[in-house]
Formats: sequence, structure tokens, C-alpha cells
Amino acid sequence: MEFADGKILADIKDGVGTVVFNQPEKRNAMSIPMWDGMAAALDVFERDPAVRCVVLEGAGGRAFVSGADISQFEKSRSDADAQKEYGRLTLGGREKLANFPKPVIAKIQGFCMGGGLGIAMSCDLRIAGEGSEFGIPAARLGIAYSYDMVGNLVALVGPSNAHMILMTGDRFPAAEALHFGLINRLVPADQLDHAVGRITAQLAINAPLSLLANKRTVRAVLQPAPDMAAIDAAMNACFDSEDYAEGRKAFMEKRKPAFTGS
Repeated sequence: MEFADGKILADIKDGVGTVVFNQPEKRNAMSIPMWDGMAAALDVFERDPAVRCVVLEGAGGRAFVSGADISQFEKSRSDADAQKEYGRLTLGGREKLANFPKPVIAKIQGFCMGGGLGIAMSCDLRIAGEGSEFGIPAARLGIAYSYDMVGNLVALVGPSNAHMILMTGDRFPAAEALHFGLINRLVPADQLDHAVGRITAQLAINAPLSLLANKRTVRAVLQPAPDMAAIDAAMNACFDSEDYAEGRKAFMEKRKPAFTGS
């Protein structure tokens, strides 16, 4: 599948949906149409019960996403009013990723900067290859980042490290990102595919309702006023599911369960 004139590629294989940011000549910088394309791909994955988890990655091996497409700044982000319009135009993609119910993994190799780091922070897991670099160059561009993006950053690395990242605008290596808690795992670049594949293979066979409920609850813990009714409903759905019965039966029979999401 192709979206945004081929700058967003999507595929489904073995229960895993993959989104590829495909603008390697610009280090996969995100244009406005690419935000829409990512949202469209995620819509396809959300509706397909065969898709158990999603991987986001960048084409070319040099970047995950290097940030927003700065070539569009003069036209679409030239002042505060233009920035509000840019925020409106990209809101659908940002909200689709933030609220996506299935597990999402950021598979990071190369540059993961600015808005690209924002995308990675909206994922549930971040696995990076050695040689990757991270940063939020807001202070070097004279801009500020949104509340939700800064909130995600603080939730992952704490306020002190968030200040360091935002105030210096520096790039920092993957080992430092791991130390901050910004990424979950750091692996040799030539083992990144294998490392992510092991995780997706496990997610693809785990109970979908359990994954959904636990993802919702983890995110709710960080909210000031979580929707407890929705959390309780998701938990009850797990205990009332056929998958729970299958999980118990498989445990007693000492075999792997075959979950269906029902």
C-alpha cells in the first residue's frame, strides 16, 4: 500500500503492520501529506483484526524521521497563526497515533530528531540500532514544542533530562538515549531487524484484548483524570473473553494458547 504519493508505505505480514516513512532524500522529514498518509495506514491496520501490532520505521537506513520538513516552514509555519493551522492540519495523524489501540513499535536507525522523536515517543516501544542520534533542536530554531510532545518527553525521561534535551537542542547518541530512558533497547545496527522481529512475533501471538486493556491502563496512569469506566470495561472484556478461557486451558494442557481477540 502507498499513501502520500508513495512517501508513506504500508504492509501487513504475519500479524504485523508496517509503516515506512519513505522520503530518504530528506532523511524522511515529515510533510503535511505524510501525516495524513500515516493516519490512513493506521486506519487500515486498526480495522484489520489480523494486525496484532504495528512497526514504524524510516527508509534508507540514515534516519527514522529527521523532523518536520523545514522546506515547508516558510509557507506553513511562518508565524503563530500559521503554526496553529499547521497543528490543525497534522492533528489527525498525531491523534491517530496517540490513540491507536494496538501496540506500536518505533524501529529507529539513524536520525530521530524533533518531530520524528515526537512520533517515536508516541509509540509504546522504541528499539534503536547503534549509531542512531536523537535530539529536539527547538532552541536552535527559535520554536517551542507542543504540550503533548513535551508531556511525553517528561513522562519518559523526567523533568531534569527533559530540560537538558530541550534547552541545549543538542544531538545525543543512542547510548545516552538508553540511559535517559528514552528508548527501551539498543542493539547493534545489523541486529535491529532481528530484535524488533522477536518482539513483534511475541506480540502477534499474545491476547489482543489483554494488549489493548494494558496499553490503555498504562497511558491512563499518566493522565490527571483517567476514564476509569473505559479502563474497567476493557479489563472486564478480558475476563469475559474466550481468549481468557483459552489461556487457562492452554496453561493446564502445557501448550501455547491460540488467541483470536474474542
